[in-house]
Amino acid sequence: MSYSNEVVRRARERLAQAKEDRESENRQHLAEAYARVPRIREIDMQLRRTMAQAAYAAFEQGSDGRELLEQARQQNLELQQERAALAVENFEEGYLDDSPICDKCGGSGYIGTNMCECLRELCRQEQKKEVSILSGSRDTFNQFRLDYYPDRIDPKFGASPRTLMERNLRACRTYALTFTPSAGNLLFVGDTGLGKTFLSACIARAVTDRGYSVTYEPAGRLFSKLEQAKFTPSEETRREVARFYDCDLLILDDLGTEMPSQFTTAALYTLLNDRILEGKPMVISTNLNVEELGRRYSPQIASRLMGSFDVRRFAGEDIRIMKNRGL
Repeated sequence: MSYSNEVVRRARERLAQAKEDRESENRQHLAEAYARVPRIREIDMQLRRTMAQAAYAAFEQGSDGRELLEQARQQNLELQQERAALAVENFEEGYLDDSPICDKCGGSGYIGTNMCECLRELCRQEQKKEVSILSGSRDTFNQFRLDYYPDRIDPKFGASPRTLMERNLRACRTYALTFTPSAGNLLFVGDTGLGKTFLSACIARAVTDRGYSVTYEPAGRLFSKLEQAKFTPSEETRREVARFYDCDLLILDDLGTEMPSQFTTAALYTLLNDRILEGKPMVISTNLNVEELGRRYSPQIASRLMGSFDVRRFAGEDIRIMKNRGL
């Protein structure tokens, strides 16, 4: 599971801060313990001496070396037991526990070259925070209301909008809960106000919860960032654009609402082509039908969308208008 450099950077900063806070707290507790129970300071000094004695004894040859090593070990054990008893007698449980922020990696975030679970969890949290900000939603599949969709047959689809949306809801939930980096692509097609953005946000949150990296962008903002990276490049725009290509799942919302231009068409073709060739999943929503996609962009783009995506058609009445009417 890959995370953007920005997400990893923020997660590493949080881990470093947590490590620093833990070490500072440990130092403060130890200083207070030395002040309240001076014998603990004496024990710690003696422990350091016995450790030095044990190290020296390890290099000694013969029975003398073994005897010295055993004496150092025994003295060390007795001192640790006395220290533990004083801690229990004078302080609350865990007060003098100087364990690191993570027992597995010590707070570095890595075990060898592999990311430790402590850092991975922070990456998941940062990713979820980013998706929530971008989608502007905390909606879940369980909140999706099918009662907004008419139950009468629509001749255009050969089924009622409610039946159609039941299928879409089931497909989206399955896609999110079984997502892998080779999950394939979804294309949501339908008029405005039918739940495309809602289900896109639900997928984003569910896939992020499972530890995958998700980039959720409205079309206008995505193409604006691509344009900035091309014509006014900077380190920040480079990082932004890298997310579109590197993330496990790219969600492009409201394709067709951006200002049309030759740059937009070329950028969309490159983005689609690169992610399709690399087998990296996408979810795209649009108010445009197949013919309109071909006219607005190009037949090649329409072909890729229709040939490489599972097309989910949305039907019904504008839910936003219904809500404004108090329905």
